[in-house]
Amino acid sequence: MKKSKKDSFGNRKKQATSIAKYSGLAFQMIAIILVVLFGGFKMDEYLGNDFPLFTIIGAFVGVILSLYFALKDLLRNK
Repeated sequence: MKKSKKDSFGNRKKQATSIAKYSGLAFQMIAIILVVLFGGFKMDEYLGNDFPLFTIIGAFVGVILSLYFALKDLLRNK
């Protein structure tokens, strides 16, 4: 059976919507990680730490927060 143009357009539209949704989610995750990482870096700089403790903590917290918000968004949209 040959697909109609309407079906093909609907699939492409759905695919474009999914791509936009997931790329937006990726940029959101990157932004959260970078903001928290930058905050940790600035905290280390402010306190004058030789060892970048808050930068490392910020990296882990940023990843955990970004995964939390991503999973929350993905489960909400199902």
